[in-house]
Amino acid sequence: MAQTDLAGLTKAVKETGKHAGARPVHLWNPPFCGDIDMRIAADGSWHYMKSPIGRIELVKLFASILRRDEDRYVLVTPVERVGIAVDDVPFVAVEMRVETGAGGQILSFRTNVDDWTEAGPDHPMRFEIGASEGLKPYVHVRAGLWARVNRALYYDLADLGEIREVDGVAMFGVASGGSFFAMAPADEIGAEPRNTNP
Repeated sequence: MAQTDLAGLTKAVKETGKHAGARPVHLWNPPFCGDIDMRIAADGSWHYMKSPIGRIELVKLFASILRRDEDRYVLVTPVERVGIAVDDVPFVAVEMRVETGAGGQILSFRTNVDDWTEAGPDHPMRFEIGASEGLKPYVHVRAGLWARVNRALYYDLADLGEIREVDGVAMFGVASGGSFFAMAPADEIGAEPRNTNP
């Protein structure tokens, strides 16, 4: 167990300077100092020593130094790296913007820590089967960190869905940034081919 406490970690993050959004954690390679009792719940809330971290600015601060290493999620400063627990993925997409660009439809998502991500080739979407809630959509935010699209937005996504042929199979999914992200075979969900763009 790492000896880092919340105050010490907060101070270390602030000493990295002012950054808009994520810090350059990919450039930092400090020693691993063990795990701390911090957890990101499936709903995107952050907890320290079993208590929720209620200050959104503090959550954003920690989110800015979050990194996905090969086998764990870590918070990284230039001098230390500590492991934390993540129940599902670290972020939740809570707002969606639909626009039209030169290549067609563009879907942008705002996370619970106010990062915007534009779904496309560099920020793909994926859909997984949940235990009870059906399909769970995710969008890639950065460097192996994903956001789960919340349930309200899932229904908005489904309204934007269309059917395209993928490897010879009619798939229902959504398009963004020139990419098509398949949700499920069209015949499995009874989708009507109201949009059949190639």
